[in-house]
Amino acid sequence: MTEFEGIAPAIAQALAKRGYETLTPVQKAMLDPGLAGKDALVSAQTGSGKTVAFGLALAPGLLDGAERFGPAGAPLALAIAPTRELALQVQRELEWLYGLTGATIASCVGGMDMRTERRTLERGAHIVVGTPGRLCDHIRRNSLDISELRAVVLDEADEMLDLGFREDLEFILEAAPSERRTLMFSATVPRSIAKLAENYQRDAVRIATASEAKQHVDIEYRALTVVPSDRENAIINVLRYYEARNAIVFCSTRAAVNHLTARFNNRGFSVVALSGELSQNERTHALQAMRDGRARVCIATDVAARGIDLPGLELVIHADLPTNPETLLHRSGRTGRAGNKGVSAMIVPLSARRRTERLLEAARIRATWAKPPSADEVSQRDDERLLADPVFTAPPAEDEQSIVRQLLERHGAEQVAAAFLRQYRAGHSAPEELQDVPAEGERRKPRRDDFPVTPRDESAGRNDFTDGIWVSLSVGRKQNAEPRWLIPMLCRNGNLTKRDIGAIKMQPEETFVELSPESAERFLSAIGPDKTLERGIRVKPLAGAPDFQAKREGGFAKKKSFPEKGARSNDGPKPKWKSDRKPERAHAGEGGVSERSETKPWAKKPGKPNFAKKDGGPPAGKPNSRAKRKAARAQD
Repeated sequence: MTEFEGIAPAIAQALAKRGYETLTPVQKAMLDPGLAGKDALVSAQTGSGKTVAFGLALAPGLLDGAERFGPAGAPLALAIAPTRELALQVQRELEWLYGLTGATIASCVGGMDMRTERRTLERGAHIVVGTPGRLCDHIRRNSLDISELRAVVLDEADEMLDLGFREDLEFILEAAPSERRTLMFSATVPRSIAKLAENYQRDAVRIATASEAKQHVDIEYRALTVVPSDRENAIINVLRYYEARNAIVFCSTRAAVNHLTARFNNRGFSVVALSGELSQNERTHALQAMRDGRARVCIATDVAARGIDLPGLELVIHADLPTNPETLLHRSGRTGRAGNKGVSAMIVPLSARRRTERLLEAARIRATWAKPPSADEVSQRDDERLLADPVFTAPPAEDEQSIVRQLLERHGAEQVAAAFLRQYRAGHSAPEELQDVPAEGERRKPRRDDFPVTPRDESAGRNDFTDGIWVSLSVGRKQNAEPRWLIPMLCRNGNLTKRDIGAIKMQPEETFVELSPESAERFLSAIGPDKTLERGIRVKPLAGAPDFQAKREGGFAKKKSFPEKGARSNDGPKPKWKSDRKPERAHAGEGGVSERSETKPWAKKPGKPNFAKKDGGPPAGKPNSRAKRKAARAQD
């Protein structure tokens, strides 16, 4: 029990009852006698036990030497969290930590009944946990009295600033007593957090645990490269391969959450969704379903899953790649908590390989690059789990022996085992067949076909196939077709790489694309029987190479060239002056009207002056603006 020296007996007993044998680095740091009563700015990686850490740090000041709290009145401590889920999670953690001290802990979070919260606050509470917006509402309505506060805790302070809660936080901190203790906990300490600490803390002690600067050793990072069209199939195989007790799949948008939730439900997974569009009641039920085992997969957005702690979470899947290192660390930190092991799997489309490498490098994470589990690997893993299932080690119970003998006598051991195997496999979703991708090793040197192709060099640098297969796309120059978006579309929809695409010949109404012989059949199979791509573009296989000469002679105008000075073109004499080609627009002379204008009243608008033709000048035609001005000045 040396780890718990200096902790209030009731809290030390709660830790032992919870199964704590040792404390994490951040928890030990908060128990440092030199930190007693001081403000602190603490940065530690996600899952390091920050909630228990500030619970231990607050206890001496709140109990003030007593073993138990007295009657509840105005709150003594205020804990602020960015989201409803995190605030309720902090409340649950503090309830078991302070359970033997008689503490009353109340919550004030958005989405809950404010009248119920007001009645709870009127009865009194020792600690209040809430979200910034709801706490501000209670303070402004005088239903939350913070005049007796001894400490304020900002949990996940960086996330609160990212979500736009700066004004609410400043309002709360300015309304709190000036002699309070302020503790800020944050995964990272950007300039905005440092500025907030400078304004609202007094001589704060900066604490950065040793584990902050290195990769989380309890998390295995895997980067799985896939063809873009296989992204969802790869997620299914990863879920099936690990069969984690709890798993979370991160998406970047609510629409993606809804799509994956519907698809995985259809595949037989027990799935819940967690996104900002859900009500508080729905989100609470979703998390409870994960905790009590009714659901095993949670599909969530980053904001909705901020700070949630699901017990036994063994697998994190990044369906959409994180946008920055902080998001990657936050997502991955949902697993590998409290000494448990976990896996963080990133689904990496081939085109996002370099971006993912830069992301991992910025986060200082070393990931294992590999392919997603294949259907055969998933089936093999299922067989291993079946053979190791503890159900085979338990002897038959008395009420089972009779039916066991009847089954063996009627069907035989082999048939019974086969029936059991079929029933076992029927309870699991079948794995998906994935398209093969190149083996990922060290970072390869860039090739020319890694770079976007512009219309100017649409054929340059492309593969020359002696026996290429040609297809026609129902889009051309008139539809603003360009190789820079045609090529990615073909690769995305047709299971192709840039090396499978040869020449691209664009016509006004269609585009001819040459494919390598070995990829043509794969392409046609991938686009399906209707042979339609994105934007309604239709694909038509050609029997041979298109006759481009026939296309030009069949109505596509040849580009004309201007003859050199003094030479005649092949099509006839040199072009005449405009006045010769369009006499209706010419002027007949000084004050005169052309012969054509007598029958065409719109050839000359009334009220406009006639311009005289100078001797030796060019043939009569439409004068330019400078000539008009000179003629006007001459008339004046």
